[in-house]
Formats: sequence, C-alpha cells, structure tokens
Amino acid sequence: MKRRLLLLVPLVLFLVLGAFLYQGLSINPFDRESALMAREFPAFELTTLDNPQQRVDEGDIKGEVTLVNVWGSWCPTCRQEMPQLLDLADRGVRLIGVDYKGTAASDAEKRAQGQAFLTQFGNPFAFNVFDPLGSLGFDLGVYGAPETFLVDADGIIRYHHTGYITADDVESIIMPEVEKWR
Repeated sequence: MKRRLLLLVPLVLFLVLGAFLYQGLSINPFDRESALMAREFPAFELTTLDNPQQRVDEGDIKGEVTLVNVWGSWCPTCRQEMPQLLDLADRGVRLIGVDYKGTAASDAEKRAQGQAFLTQFGNPFAFNVFDPLGSLGFDLGVYGAPETFLVDADGIIRYHHTGYITADDVESIIMPEVEKWR
C-alpha cells in the first residue's frame, strides 16, 4: 500500500507544477507596475542625440507634463508606435525621447542610426537623450523598448506604459493620464 502511495507523489508534483505554470501563462507581462511610480525621475546626465556637446539632465524634464519615450533604432515596434507619438505631439503633449542602446560599434555610428531613424519615421520629441550604454534605461527599469513614462511638472513619474502605444491607447489611456496631471 505504501508503494502505491509513493507512486502517486510524482503525479501530485506534476499536477501542482502544471497548475503553477498554467497560472503563469495567464499573466500579461505588460501589466507590471513600475517600481518608480510616484517617485522622482532618476538623476542622469547625458548628451542629446543631435549634439554630443549638449548635456541634459533630469531637470530638463521638469516644468510641464512630459511623456518620456524610450525607443531604439533597432526596435521594430518603435516604428509602429511613431505615428501615435507624432499624433500626441500634434495634440500639444510634450515628448522627450531616450535613444536606448544602439546596435552599432561606436557611439558616432549609434548616434547616426538614431538620427536616421527619426528622419525616416518622424521626430515628435522636444529633444532626444542619447543613452548608448542604457544607463538611464537601467535606472528606469526598462527591460525592452518601447516603454513610456508620464512625468508630471515636478518631475514625478505618474504612469508607466510598457510596450508600444496603440491608437486606442492614446485615446483610452495616454490622453486621460496626461490631462489628469496637467
């Protein structure tokens, strides 16, 4: 009798593990809360994409409600998102871009890739932070582009959008959040 019960142990373990994995499949990885929510935008000092001599920091984000969009020239979904970002800029929403981790060998080539991307797909950004090593992205907890952070006028992160912004997201999520913090 004890041997038969011992034979059931692997079956029980298999069922428990299967239930655990099944539950995990129902979790949407984009529905994660940012650890930075309601905290100040992280301190940084980097250059702009257009000018390697122009330094920017977290103070340049303050002053008005701003969407900070982390994008990359290597990112196919960033291309899909660009029409929505251009629409947001046309609606008067201030956007700042973070050119995240280019794929080229040198910073000059990464900078050129980012500029070419914006030339091809449009540039809705007031300015673009050049983040070739991903240091700002790391401090923001970015695990893939695109990701967007809504920052209020005081520099506090109020909303985090993981993944690309769809046209529906603009209407149902992004604009209501922008208006809420203006």
